[in-house]
Amino acid sequence: MNQEFDYGWKSENSSHSHNYYLPAILSMLPSPISPRGEKLKVLDLGCGNGSLTSKIAEKGFDVTGIEESESGVKIASQNYPNCSFFVGSVYELKYKEQSLENAFDIIISSDVIEHLFFPRKLIEAAKICLKPQGKLLVTTPYHGYWKNLALAMSGKLDQHFTVLWDGGHIKFFSVKTLTELLKEEGFTDIQFNFVGRLPYLWKGMLSIATINK
Repeated sequence: MNQEFDYGWKSENSSHSHNYYLPAILSMLPSPISPRGEKLKVLDLGCGNGSLTSKIAEKGFDVTGIEESESGVKIASQNYPNCSFFVGSVYELKYKEQSLENAFDIIISSDVIEHLFFPRKLIEAAKICLKPQGKLLVTTPYHGYWKNLALAMSGKLDQHFTVLWDGGHIKFFSVKTLTELLKEEGFTDIQFNFVGRLPYLWKGMLSIATINK
């Protein structure tokens, strides 16, 4: 059975979630220039149409985007010449052919992990692509006790956890479960940030962690 879903990108415009994630993402990134005066290399893993990828490149980073949807890569390549884009899946990255092994200072994956049947594969792919002591920044919708309780009491639980959205969310992370996954794969210095709504009803969370290899 095919594990992938082609989202059929049709526009180069930023998604709603990327608009509210972007300021928080930028606040968690280091300076784009290394102490040796070189641009830090960033991989946007699951870059969609490249809009977020391009905005990170505008801050001075050397950015590559990988996306399994051919339509997404086509739109990204046509509209964002300040980045490089490749077709690829976190399940089957061409590490040697695309020179991905130990190649990146930072990997960003924004609202991808919740769509994967096997989210650990994303973390494993990031480990291979990161340089020693490189950083992984993951964003995903926030879930926790108070938010889930509010959804239940407001009658929106079925809407939020809908099974009727083809290609929709199939994994629902909390701070605890995302932390456990990162630790199990050798990441340390795990830090979180949150965006949208009141505390503990947040729309999304961001985690940045360092690979210990």
